[in-house]
Amino acid sequence: MNLKREYAAEARKLITRRWFFRDCGVGLGSVALASLLGVPTSHAAQPAPTRPLAPRLPHFPAKAKRVIYLFMAGAPSHLDLFDYKPELVKRDGQLPPAELLKDYRAAFINPNSALLGSKFKFSKYGKSGAELSEILPKLGEVADDLCIIRSMTTDAVNHAPGQIMMNTGSQQFGRPTLGAWSLYGLGSQAEELPGYVVLSSANGTSGGASNWGCGFLPTIYGGIPFRGTGDPVLYLSNPKGFDKETQRASLDTLKKLNQMEFAAKGDPEIDARVQSFEMAYKLQSSAPELMDLAKESKATLDDYGVDPAKPGFARNCLLARRLIERGVRFVQLFHEAWDQHGNLKQSLTDNCKATDQASAALIRDLKQRGLLEDTLVIWGGEFGRTPMVQGGNDGRDHHNRSFSMWMAGGGVRPGLTYGKTDDLGFNVAENPVHVHDLHATILHLLGFDHTKLTYRFQGRDFRLTDVHGEVVKGILA
Repeated sequence: MNLKREYAAEARKLITRRWFFRDCGVGLGSVALASLLGVPTSHAAQPAPTRPLAPRLPHFPAKAKRVIYLFMAGAPSHLDLFDYKPELVKRDGQLPPAELLKDYRAAFINPNSALLGSKFKFSKYGKSGAELSEILPKLGEVADDLCIIRSMTTDAVNHAPGQIMMNTGSQQFGRPTLGAWSLYGLGSQAEELPGYVVLSSANGTSGGASNWGCGFLPTIYGGIPFRGTGDPVLYLSNPKGFDKETQRASLDTLKKLNQMEFAAKGDPEIDARVQSFEMAYKLQSSAPELMDLAKESKATLDDYGVDPAKPGFARNCLLARRLIERGVRFVQLFHEAWDQHGNLKQSLTDNCKATDQASAALIRDLKQRGLLEDTLVIWGGEFGRTPMVQGGNDGRDHHNRSFSMWMAGGGVRPGLTYGKTDDLGFNVAENPVHVHDLHATILHLLGFDHTKLTYRFQGRDFRLTDVHGEVVKGILA
C-alpha cells in the first residue's frame, strides 16, 4: 500500500495545470505532428519530461527502480556451477540415450559424444539450501539473497545471435536492448551521467555494440561504454589550448544551429545530438569523480577484491554500485570469458576467481546500503553447455535447451531455486523460462506491462518481447 501511495503522489507532482493546458489543448496538435514526423511520444499518460531523460512513471508501482546486469558472455556451464547432476557423474564416459538426441542440433560436436560428469563438488548453502559449486564459495555466503533459475531456455545456439537475443529479444541485429527499453520507459535520475552505462572486462563480446545499442529507438537511449583506463570516455579531455570558456561558447553555438535544424525538420536524432554534446560536457567533471575510488573504505575495497589502480570485473562491480547511487538507471557489466570448449576445469576455476568475490560483495554492499530492495541484479550468459564432452575429456559445447541464471533484489523471491532440468541437465523438466519470459518479468519488476511498452517503427508497434513472453510469477516476492 505504501508503494501505491508513493506512486500516486509522484503522479500528482508530474500532472500540473500548466501541463494540462499545454498538452490537452493546442498541445494535441503537437502530439499529432510528432506522430507524423516519427518523433517518439510517451508510452504512458504523463507529461512530457523537462529534459529528454527525466524520470518517468511506469505503468504501475514498481518493485525495482534500477538494474545491474552482470552479463557473463561466452555461456557459463550450468552443469558445473548451479545444476549438479549425480546421474551425469554416474554415467560419465557413457553415450547419451538415443531418444535424448532426437532432433537435437549441437554447435560443433557430434551430439552422440560421451557424457561428462562435473569435476567439481557441490554443497548446500544458507537456510535456503541452495546447491552451488565449490568454485562459488563467496556466492554461497549470500545464497539466501539469490533467486536461482535452473530452467532457462533460448532459441540461439551460437554466441553472437545468443548474446543479441538475450539482450534484445531477437537474434537479428538492429533491435533495442533491455537497457535501452528500460531507459526509454523510466528515464534516468542522473543529470550528469548517462542513464545506461556499460562496463567491460576480459574479452570483447561476440555480439559487439548490438548488446547495448538503442536499435531503432533514438540514440539517447543507447548504452554508453566507459573505459577501464585513461579517460572513462574517449576524447573526454580537452586538447591543449582549448579552455572551458571556448568549449562552452562553441557548444552554445552548435546548440543554436542544431535547434534551428530541429525546428525545420523535426528529426529526433538532431535533438539527441544536442543532448549528447551536453552530456559529454557534464561528463568532463562527473566521470573522473565517479572513477576515483579514493573515498571508498579499505574494508569495501577488500570485500570486492579491488585494486583501485587496476581495471577488471571487481572494480566494475564497485563502479556499478557508485553509478546507481548517482541515479543511473541501467548498468551492464560484460565479462566475456566463459566459452570453455576445452580446458574446462582450469578455465572455469579462473573465471570464478575473477568474478565470484565481487558478485557476492555487490549483493552484500547493496543490501547494507538499503539499495538491494529496489535494485534488480541479474547474472547470466547467453546459453548453457552440453552434458556431452568436447575437447578430449575436459570441455563442453554450446547448449540452448537448458541453462541457469540468478537474480537478486528488486522484487524477486530471495532464497529460491526455481525450475528443474532432467537427470542429465539436457532438457528443462519443470517450469521453463524462455528469454522472452525473463524479459517480460524484468519489465514487470520495473513497473511495466511488457505488451504495452511499445515504440512505433516502420508502421508497426515493436516491443522487447515481440509477440511472446509471460511474466514468471513464481519468482516474484
